[in-house]
Amino acid sequence: MAKFENMDFMSTAFTTGAFVASGDNVMVASWGFVGVMWGKKVFVAPIRDSRYTKEMIDKTGEFTVSVPAEGDMKAAVSFCGSKSGRDYDKWKETGLVRKKAQVVSAPLVEGCARYFECRVIGVLPMGDMDISAVKQWYPTADMHNFYFGEIVAEY
Repeated sequence: MAKFENMDFMSTAFTTGAFVASGDNVMVASWGFVGVMWGKKVFVAPIRDSRYTKEMIDKTGEFTVSVPAEGDMKAAVSFCGSKSGRDYDKWKETGLVRKKAQVVSAPLVEGCARYFECRVIGVLPMGDMDISAVKQWYPTADMHNFYFGEIVAEY
């Protein structure tokens, strides 16, 4: 059975944010899910329909998650979490450095405390889901797609 040895990164990843990269883009996710499904380690990344990262993940079928140490990279997290890769080269604008991943072709963010390399094994669009309990998060109906990424490398 697949298992995680250390889950300490979760606090930073989902309170400060983690970088999600695919293709030539990097964004910030401040929520998601990590666990074991179908006997595999899985990272579930919720990505809105409108995001450039969605286009990149759909095109490449892979993504990385780079988790900075708590309190690190705040300016880059803020910029990458509020600007679109369609309009900005976020790597250049923030000074973030691409790091070559060990298994997938998506880049990592250099200088982070934890890394996950993922290959998409499924996508679950919110679609017709009843969102009445969470409608305040979707004022423009820009729904999330849940990308199930098998974690093929973690370090």
